Amino acid sequence: AASLGLMAARGAAADPALAKVVRERQDLVEEWQVGDAVRTVAVSEPPDKRNKDAEAANAARLEAIDKRLAEIDTRFARDFPDYAALASPKPLSVVSVQSALREDEALVLLLDTPEWKPTPEETFIWVVTKTDNRWVRSVLGTKALQDRVAALRCGLDESAWNGEGKSRCATLVGLDPGAVHPRPLPFDVAKAHELYAQLFGKVEDLIIDKHLLLVPSGALTALPFQVLVTKVPAIPQDYRNTGWLARDHALTVLPSVSSLAALRRNNKGSDAPEPFIGFGNPVLTGSARCGKITIPDKCPEEEIQVAAASSDITRSADEIDATESFFRNGLADVVAINTRLCPLPDTAFELRCVAKSIGAPENSIVLGADMSETTLKGLPLADFIIIHFATHGLLAGETAQLAKDHTEPALVFSPPDTPTEEDDGLLTASEIAALKLDADWVVMSACNTAGCGEPGAEALSGLAKAFFYAGARALLVSHWPVNSYAATVLTSRAFAEMKRDPSIGRSEALRRAMLALMSNEKRPWDAHPSVWAPFVVVGEGGAAAPWRHLFKFSTY
Repeated sequence: AASLGLMAARGAAADPALAKVVRERQDLVEEWQVGDAVRTVAVSEPPDKRNKDAEAANAARLEAIDKRLAEIDTRFARDFPDYAALASPKPLSVVSVQSALREDEALVLLLDTPEWKPTPEETFIWVVTKTDNRWVRSVLGTKALQDRVAALRCGLDESAWNGEGKSRCATLVGLDPGAVHPRPLPFDVAKAHELYAQLFGKVEDLIIDKHLLLVPSGALTALPFQVLVTKVPAIPQDYRNTGWLARDHALTVLPSVSSLAALRRNNKGSDAPEPFIGFGNPVLTGSARCGKITIPDKCPEEEIQVAAASSDITRSADEIDATESFFRNGLADVVAINTRLCPLPDTAFELRCVAKSIGAPENSIVLGADMSETTLKGLPLADFIIIHFATHGLLAGETAQLAKDHTEPALVFSPPDTPTEEDDGLLTASEIAALKLDADWVVMSACNTAGCGEPGAEALSGLAKAFFYAGARALLVSHWPVNSYAATVLTSRAFAEMKRDPSIGRSEALRRAMLALMSNEKRPWDAHPSVWAPFVVVGEGGAAAPWRHLFKFSTY
């Protein structure tokens, strides 16, 4: 939410030169905080271990930053007096929320609380529409939500069954822990309906026909709300005819209520001249456990009438062993990345199909050896409206125990022969935050890019935060490793839907893509929510009118 506020402050600066100064100030504050932490550590060391020259250089840099910040603040007082309010958003009143909402939107804020005797655990739900608002409670609180979300994720996320997760998931879904890993995954529609009834049952009349802007907390941040069930089907596993929440509502996730105001304040859309750039298929050697991937000859049509090739395209859900390290001497261990992560040739297919749906030229796709950090950092990324990453994603929890100075999530790029600070094959969150973007949508078709990876950490605290700070207005992120055919259909179909009707927003386009995928009669297994439901839109999911020109030359 803070990153969105900073991005909105830059967007509110009408003068492009002033916007650059805004970004300079924000980057200087980040640098000052790092330097101040270094100073605190240094002065805590024993006298014989202190480096006076390094301390003096750090102190001089902090002093220079202070001086520059004072100069900038003097300019802002004259030319941009609203900066402070924009960069540090305050809680919004109901009236302020209603003024930011559109007629077809409802904001839903959910806050779970643990048991605190004599008060029981419970969840509070606030719903605000353009003309109404309501506050209700659910008897499900922190512990109950954690258990229910964990059980539902065992029916959605193949990787949840890895290692010790198999026994835990089997217990949660009522199976023998020693039994064979179930396939398809046992998604419990009855539990999904119970959760829907507890969270939305008392507000159904307020949310009818509304695009839902969801502000979840706690365990609910780990669940895509589209898999909640409004009506239980007569046949429990008749997924195609299940009353999914996605059938009736477009869904967008917001990091906070205040981020709604930040996004709507900066709703002019991207000024970037180019429609699309995609990065995928990093050069990785993998190992014998990496399965063979079959890739179709042609992209799915808009109507999704073409079945996949002879076998499914399934992106490997790598089981990362957190006791092994992806880092060595402060840089990525390129040998570990190369051998422990499977190749992703299917991501090239995905990006080509997405580029086709937009009408972007072939040279807008960066693949293989060209997909390096060096290439990325050398491109004018602010020139692209949509930026798409189709690669492996590593959560902070998958790097937290690997090296003390690397606890960041990262996207995997082609590793170089010799790693350097600028290019070691892992684009970390801090490196993403340093990018300069003007993107209406960043797509991350990678493993669990919606998560944070550390128990107790805030949701969306890694890659999403970094991309918002860099200048993205909306993100498409995934809650679990994505089936590659599904990723291709969902992303290319969403863009095709916006081409067909430019007045719809990103979330409605994704909703239509999900419905099309689950309804494909030639692939009945795609009706399982693990296939069609991994992606969520975070940020501005509303009307896409500012970029109607994007599809002018579409070849679809």
